Amino acid sequence: MTTYAGRKAVITGGTIGIGLATAKALAGGGAEVLVTGRNEDNLRAARRELGPGAHVLRSDTADLGDIDALGAYTEERLGQVDLVFVNAGVSSLVPLQDVTEKDYDRQHDVNAKGAYFTVRRLAPLVKEGGSFVLTTSVAVGSGHPGMSVYTGTKAALRGYAQVFAAELLPRGVRVNTISPGFIRTPTLGAADATPEERAAFEKLGDQITPMRRHGTSEEVAKAVLFLAFDATFTTGADLAVDGGLGRRLTRPA
Repeated sequence: MTTYAGRKAVITGGTIGIGLATAKALAGGGAEVLVTGRNEDNLRAARRELGPGAHVLRSDTADLGDIDALGAYTEERLGQVDLVFVNAGVSSLVPLQDVTEKDYDRQHDVNAKGAYFTVRRLAPLVKEGGSFVLTTSVAVGSGHPGMSVYTGTKAALRGYAQVFAAELLPRGVRVNTISPGFIRTPTLGAADATPEERAAFEKLGDQITPMRRHGTSEEVAKAVLFLAFDATFTTGADLAVDGGLGRRLTRPA
């Protein structure tokens, strides 16, 4: 097992799916981990799975007051950290003609604005040699119907990360992004979808992904941890974890 003894990490959106898998890998390797989430059931489950050594904090990424409180809590309980994984996000499968201002604002408030100000608040707490990893998406550049708002937010986040990488370079802090494709999580990345919509989305993912399957949260977690701790000469990069989907690979007949 990889050892992360002595490491400290903050993971937003860390009580389910990719975030939780990353937290479990870190905690299992001896790291001190702080995870955030909003859903009370997920918060309770994360406390059970991660054990008493983990910090599990209710925090809304769309609320700047909660972001500030997260920063204060991190500084008080962890001090300087090695990794901030900005993973909290929301998505809605809504075609252009049905998008409302509420839909638009909700996704931008979490995925773009919330992520931006999370980095701003926690950047002073990341030690020299530490890193940020931000979750974007294979949707950036794919033009998938029904995902215009979500894709825009993740494209913004990728652009932010490029500039964060440049601005934090003098402090020796690296900033990279991961772009997951279809990943088997409890919500499949579409928490608001109906069971029927989610089943269709899952079928589509298996059909169009060149590797003909969904990835696992654990596979994405490995990519996050690679960027966080092993890729020490890499910053401003985006790592696809998508079974070849974003590269438009063609599976031989």
